[in-house]
Amino acid sequence: MQEAKNKRLEKTQIKCYHCGDDCAEDTDHDSDKNFCCDGCKLVYELLNENNLCTYYSLNDAPGVSLKNTNSGRFDYLDDNTVKRKLLKFSDGKQNRVTFFIPKMHCSSCIWLLENLYKLNDGIKACTVNFLKKEASIIYNEDVKLSSVVALLAAIGYEPLISLNDLEDKKPRKVDKTKIIKIGVAGFCFGNIMMLSFPEYFSLGNFYEQNDLKGFFGGLNLILSLPVFFYSASDFFISSWTGIRQRFLNIDIPIAFAIVVAFFRSIYEILTGTGAGYLDSMSGIVFFMLLGRYFQDITYDSLSFERDYKSFFPISVTILKEEKESSVPVSDLKKGDVIIIRNSELIPADSILISDQTYIDYSFVTGESRPVKVTAGNLIYAGGRQLHGAVELIVEKEVSQSYLTGLWNKEFKNGNEEPVSSIHRISKYFTYAVFLISFTAFGYWLFMGDPGKGLNALTSVLIIACPCALLLSATFTNGNMIRIFGRNKLYIKNPKIIERLANADTIVFDKTGTITHGAEISFKGHITEDGYKMAASLASGSTHPLSRKIYEKYSIERKLNVKNFEEFPGHGIKGIIDGKSVIMGSAYFVLGQNLSSKHQSSMVYLMIDGVFKGYFLIDNAYRKGLAPLITDLKKRYAIKLLSGDNDSEKELLAQLLQTNDLFFEQKPEEKTNYIKSLKEIGHTVIMIGDGLNDSGALLSSNVGIAISDDTNNFSPSCDAILNGASFGKLDNLLSFARSGKKLILASFIISIVYNLVGVFFAVQGSLSPVIAAILMPASSISIILFTTVASSLIARKMKLN
Repeated sequence: MQEAKNKRLEKTQIKCYHCGDDCAEDTDHDSDKNFCCDGCKLVYELLNENNLCTYYSLNDAPGVSLKNTNSGRFDYLDDNTVKRKLLKFSDGKQNRVTFFIPKMHCSSCIWLLENLYKLNDGIKACTVNFLKKEASIIYNEDVKLSSVVALLAAIGYEPLISLNDLEDKKPRKVDKTKIIKIGVAGFCFGNIMMLSFPEYFSLGNFYEQNDLKGFFGGLNLILSLPVFFYSASDFFISSWTGIRQRFLNIDIPIAFAIVVAFFRSIYEILTGTGAGYLDSMSGIVFFMLLGRYFQDITYDSLSFERDYKSFFPISVTILKEEKESSVPVSDLKKGDVIIIRNSELIPADSILISDQTYIDYSFVTGESRPVKVTAGNLIYAGGRQLHGAVELIVEKEVSQSYLTGLWNKEFKNGNEEPVSSIHRISKYFTYAVFLISFTAFGYWLFMGDPGKGLNALTSVLIIACPCALLLSATFTNGNMIRIFGRNKLYIKNPKIIERLANADTIVFDKTGTITHGAEISFKGHITEDGYKMAASLASGSTHPLSRKIYEKYSIERKLNVKNFEEFPGHGIKGIIDGKSVIMGSAYFVLGQNLSSKHQSSMVYLMIDGVFKGYFLIDNAYRKGLAPLITDLKKRYAIKLLSGDNDSEKELLAQLLQTNDLFFEQKPEEKTNYIKSLKEIGHTVIMIGDGLNDSGALLSSNVGIAISDDTNNFSPSCDAILNGASFGKLDNLLSFARSGKKLILASFIISIVYNLVGVFFAVQGSLSPVIAAILMPASSISIILFTTVASSLIARKMKLN
């Protein structure tokens, strides 16, 4: 009877193979696998059918219990109003939605979610942001949104869809848990120190005579429990995750020091052999949490500024009272009427006013497929306008964080950076820390002083934590990105700074890059209607010469342009009032190259098959170009690639102090030239405009797009330089090189600090509490050092 009872008990303690919950006696099972409910069994069968059972090998019982899931709850998501508010993008064939998934907790979760497409053919991709617990899903239009959410719920990852999602209210979240943990640790630490005063002041006789030693020790032990099990839990979770992933992260030494101090203290208090080290243990936790909290605040402030202020400084044309003006995209409001020209980026979700257009959403989906949009339909942010200029009404304010996320997709091939040397050194440094700490402990144990050995063990583990090493690069890059942004050079990500520092060659485009402003005249025979047609056609293009012609001959009411087409590096054409209008190079308009004695740019014009003449554009070169080139020539090889004619070759040879000048270059020829420079070992910076030079920008090590009050942005570029800061280019590049040295300097300081700390710690003369104070102090000092040093360097280089 007892044996039967034991068997029954054993059966009730069987764990669910999917989620790890206890299984009841009548639990379902599949061969040797037990499940607590039909939901967990269904998920296993679903994964097994799709050959996804690798999910269970990543962690033990990685799933989430499905006992309370039910169908039909998500039908409201198919309502068009609700669906429209949740979708981030839709082109009629594919939709993109982002969900917050609170139950995402481990590598198995990431793996399963990113393989979601294998469970439903209509789901094309799923990208996971583990830190934000978000999953971004692209799925076909014929798949219901409710079925996508139901699938997520069925595998245990039901998204949290709140009223804020539907009302577009996104309050900034404050993590109160960290503050509470700091408060608990601080309260307990303070009281443990107070109860330990008799030990500090050697009041042993008073202690023992009044039988207070055991009483105070018991109180300290009780106060230490919430510190160990609650406040220090993040260190333990992080360490355990690292161990399971077979990676020695920076929390493992700290967690080990906390565990050693805690259990050694329990032993001493319970056996009466000492007062323990609970003050040290609680102090370690309190000061480590406090230091990391201030680190997080500093880093968050840098990240916030970077995400919302530094990127996409480009302007957009706004139409108000029949007048056009340029405003920063960040100033756009709902209801504003904006004009988007050919190949410009749509900065915000907007409603189309014009009759129809085509939008390229490759920036969003990765698929270059023009999508037809008619008047009254919504166009999503991140789409690129094709075929001329259109008018839109802004539906939602600009989400720069969304556009920034799109820009930071890796478009470059073959330019991936190797793993940071600092991160590699930090990994091996952690191994060295363990070796030194255990060696010191063994030495003092051999010398008969286990107390000093314990001090040495815990102090070394804490003081030599490589946090400061990792922060040296992170905060230096963060400060540099901030300073670059203040000077209107907008960097895509920290990798670009190192590429800038390593460059040895700069290739310039001509028109719109080193030129700005011009005197325009027309040579030939043209009527007033001809000027109107030329200006109307030019208004749809973002090319600098087109913009200059439009500004010169702008009219109150543009003529309607049909079948607008732009051929980068060649010209534009369209139909106006039934007549074909073509503008561009001589070869594009006339079918042949023409020699010219003019030292100017020439744009040829043909209307209804009749050659009318050409616009003569006398280029004005950017202010400060000559002294800038003189400074750049000291370090860089200077080259020019231009789609224009060679009429200004002699002048440009003098200005750029080089004979490496190449004219009448097609976009593909520019790209091939950049590739050839890289093949012979050069690190190349390409500076041009976003549209016509996109291939060359993409092929270079660093592509910088010049922005002059236009929305001419290209995802191919790595940085955007405002035209007003062109004269600062040499100083900005020097700052990048100095930043590389600053990272090395801060890294060396961190190493020296750690070595000095270890020197005192191995002697057993450094208290773990002092070590816990000094460790975050070193990290904060690195932050202050990089901030002050980068600001001083920027000031020396006359940067804001």
